[in-house]
Parts: sequence; structure tokens; C-alpha cells
Amino acid sequence: MKQLIGIVLAKKMTKTAKVLVDRIKVHPLYKKRIKIKKSYQVHDELGTKVGDRVKFRSCRPFSKTKRWKIIEVINLKENKKKDKKV
Repeated sequence: MKQLIGIVLAKKMTKTAKVLVDRIKVHPLYKKRIKIKKSYQVHDELGTKVGDRVKFRSCRPFSKTKRWKIIEVINLKENKKKDKKV
């Protein structure tokens, strides 16, 4: 099963979250790196909030547009700790 990591954009629907995934693709001819952004409708039973970083995987279809399920919530505040050296 395919797994992706993204950031929750919207949480307006019940048990559904809109998640944005960024990835970098290299152009085959010009070798320029291009940032690709894609959003997914994801089934959410964990109760995520807007701005949370989540890991989700493919699964059976829940509806017409939902074919992904959230596995784990990775909060942004925990990952952005910066150590300053003096």
C-alpha cells in the first residue's frame, strides 16, 4: 500500500480531511526541479486539526473521492524544535 505525508488544509466535513502533499519532480529534458502540489480527500478517524502533519495510506474506497486513510498524526510543533548554539 502506498503511504504519503502531508499537511491538513481543511477539516470542514465529518470524518474527512483535505490534505496537501508536496513533492519535487525533475524535468526529464531540462533537469529543473519542479515542486508539485496535490491535495487528497482523506478519511479521518483520529480527529486531526488544520495545520497538522499526517501520514496516510491507500485503502478501500470510502466514497466517490475518498480512497485514503490517516494512519498517524505528526504535529508540526514537535518537529520544528530548533537548537541554537551560542
